[in-house]
Formats: sequence, C-alpha cells, structure tokens
Amino acid sequence: MKARVVAVGRLKAGWAADACADYQRRSQRLLPIELVEVRDVPRHKNAAVEQLKAKEADGIRAALEGADLVVCLDERGQDWDSRAFADWLAQRRDEGRRTVAFVIGGPDGLADDLRRGADRSWRLGRATMPHELARLVVFEQIYRAGTIWAGMPYHRD
Repeated sequence: MKARVVAVGRLKAGWAADACADYQRRSQRLLPIELVEVRDVPRHKNAAVEQLKAKEADGIRAALEGADLVVCLDERGQDWDSRAFADWLAQRRDEGRRTVAFVIGGPDGLADDLRRGADRSWRLGRATMPHELARLVVFEQIYRAGTIWAGMPYHRD
C-alpha cells in the first residue's frame, strides 16, 4: 500500500517543506508517501469562492486517478487518534487497497461535491491550523501509522 497526499498549492514555508520531505523519506520503507501538488487558483477580491473551489476540484480529480480510496481532510470529518488511524489504514491494506489518497484543499477548503464523493472525511482536530501545519500533520500521521505496523518504538501508547 502507498499513501498519496493531494494538496492544493505549494508549501511556501521552508520549515514545513523540509519537515514533510523528512517524513516522506523516513516513510518510504514502511508506508510510502507520494505527494501531488495541485495548482491553486489565484484569489482576487471579486472571486466567487465556490467557483474557485470548483476549479481546484478539477485538478484534484485528475490527481486522484488510480486511487482506491479517497480521504478528504475536512473540519466535519471523523476524529482519529493515531492508533485508530493506523488500524483503519491496516484494514484497508488487508482488503487489498493499493493507494489511499488524502486530499488537502486550498484556503477556502474543498468543493462540496468532491467532499461528498470521498470515501471518508478526516478531521485533524477542532482547532483551525494553517495549511502548512495540516500537511505536516498528515505526513507525520502516515509515517506514524507505518511505525505502528512495524512495531517500531516511535509511537508510544
């Protein structure tokens, strides 16, 4: 199994890009992470938010091709602790799922139809966080799931 992180926009903060790259590298032997960055639509004062999200959704859909399962990051999604997330992923792996895609929207979130069409929604917590931090948390949790599967001491219950 591999994880595909589909994210709108590029990381502008060097610290976040470096940390995500580190978790991606560390995860390669456990649960490989593929990153697909979808071009964000430029925002301007008179832009209709729903139209912007719909344009970004087109790029996201293209990046999801070949994914067996789609998980959208959304504030209305399911809360998982790290162990439950690892167990859920292991069940998908054992079902024969080859690619699980995790979708992180742009500054305005995800288009409603994309969110509704996902197999699952995942909420990282009740707090609002910047895009860079959300992406880093997703990378870290995927890596952590791999270490739990491997019985490594990284995760402590």
